[in-house]
Parts: sequence; structure tokens; C-alpha cells
Amino acid sequence: MINIAVLGTGKIIPEAIGAIQASGKFHVANIWARPHSRDKAAALAEKFHVDKFTTDLDDILNDAVIDFVYIGLVNAVHHEYAKKFLAAGKNVIVEKPFTTTAAEAQDLIDLALSKKLYLFEAITTLHMPNFSAIRDALPKLGDIKIILCNFSQYSSRYDAYKNNHIVAPAFDPKLFGGAFMDINIYNLNFVVALFGRPKKISHVFNRGWNGVDTGGTVTLEYENFFAQCIAAKDSASPSFISIQGDGGYILAHGTPNELRSFDLDIRGEGIKTFALNEFNHRMIHEFVDFGEIFERGDYSAVERGLKISLDVMQVVDAVKS
Repeated sequence: MINIAVLGTGKIIPEAIGAIQASGKFHVANIWARPHSRDKAAALAEKFHVDKFTTDLDDILNDAVIDFVYIGLVNAVHHEYAKKFLAAGKNVIVEKPFTTTAAEAQDLIDLALSKKLYLFEAITTLHMPNFSAIRDALPKLGDIKIILCNFSQYSSRYDAYKNNHIVAPAFDPKLFGGAFMDINIYNLNFVVALFGRPKKISHVFNRGWNGVDTGGTVTLEYENFFAQCIAAKDSASPSFISIQGDGGYILAHGTPNELRSFDLDIRGEGIKTFALNEFNHRMIHEFVDFGEIFERGDYSAVERGLKISLDVMQVVDAVKS
């Protein structure tokens, strides 16, 4: 069993710990929290039967038992904390988005490669069997023409933000919140992982009262097709991904971070539906993957994943410039 420490006590952390434990690959050995969140760390440790929790980062940095750290902190500090642990010789899993800029991403990648450390971005979509099956089915579609990705869900924090000007990290531009970095990042990863970096990038956003993007569209233009990536936290609609080719289409159902199932319709053959994901929680597949990659020493898989993370962050830079 691979020993892992979890950093953070926010909304994602209970889901992450549950998925880490369900993967059967990792043993959660410690939970770190800032001092003001000590009680939350204690409650998490009790709930998930984790032996230790701490508010002292050195307890984890200097613990030789810890193989990995999972960073589930606010977007703005991903680079800072990942770099601390890589420098200390720890393998790192960073919750999406990987960093806030491509320069930060390159800095982490260079450090990890120089030390031959395992560095992963926790982007659920790319580790699901449904994603692999979609990738394998692409040649059947003929020439790709149009890709549409829509991840729209009304945020549970939006009313407080809109009506009372209560700013959670998810709506704080200083912490790199917003729909683009929070959920459109899944759409970008899906497209870039399959088709690489685009030739041209454009975007349009809805802006909230403090300037944060609450929804919007990013258009990625390739040689002979385009992809529109839509995300919204200020409104809701059915979420889906469609890939249209001159020989057929793929329609993936549900939010892109879950990718629950997809239809494959090849002209003249009829629709076939696939639901290949093995686990009931979206995060389990990625931790199984990370554990298996580490166990078999497959560093080329680390490098392939980091290339996608860097490519996506370069798209992020282009959108924010």
C-alpha cells in the first residue's frame, strides 16, 4: 500500500479521501490543515479512520513514510505547495487545475523530471474507461468537423455570491476561481488530450460583480475543425460532449468530469451505447491509475500526462492574456 498525505479540508477533500481509500492502492496516513481548520481535519480523520492529522506542514515534509501528497487546496496555491513537496522528494498529485499559468506548470514539471518524481494532475475525465473508448472510436467518425462540450451546473454558492456578495473561493478571482478554471478545465482537457493544442483560441465570458467569470465559451480552432467548450456556474442545462465527423458522431452523457456513458453512431450502423466505467464515484479511476503507474514504474505515463497538463495550461494562458 502506498502511503499518502492529504492537504486541505475543503469541499473536495471528503470525496477525495473516500476515492483514495476505495482505490485500494493508497493508505491515507495523514491529513494537513491550516491551524484555523484544525477541527475540520480532526473530524475528517475520525470519519475516515485516518490515524494522524496535523497543522504543521513539516510533519509531512519530513516524514519518510509518506510516498505521495494529494494537494486539494485552492487553485492559487497549487504551484507553491506542489513545489515544496517535490523539492522535499515527495511524489505529488495536484487537484485540477494543475497550476494557474503555464510557467508555473513548466516549473513543476522541470523539478519533477529532474528528480524522477511522480507528478500527476487529478483530472478525472482522462482516467475513465469511457474516455479511452471514445479515443479508440475516433477513427470511425471519419474527418472530425465539430466538437461541443457543455459543463453547466448552477453553483450552490451562486445565490450567496449574487445576492449577498459573499465570495467563496469558487467565485474569487484573486484565488483563480470562476467557471473557466473550475469546470471548463475538464472540457479543455478532454479536447486537448485527444487533439493536442489548437491553432487559434478565442473566448467570451459572463462576468459577475467582482469580475470573476460565472460562465462562458472558449473556442479552439484546429486545422479542419473547431471545438466549443462551454461552462456555467450561473445557469444550468444538460451537460454533454459531442464529437461530429463526416462518418458519424459520439455523444457523451452527463458532466464531463463523470463521463457516465456515450453513444456511438456510425452512419448506416445504428447507435451503440457504452457505459464502461467501473466505479460509482468519478474520482476512483484516477487514483487507481496513479497507483498502478507508480507500482509498475511507468514513468513514460507520467510524462504523457504532464504534457497534456502543460498544453492545457498554455491554452489557459492564451485565454487569460
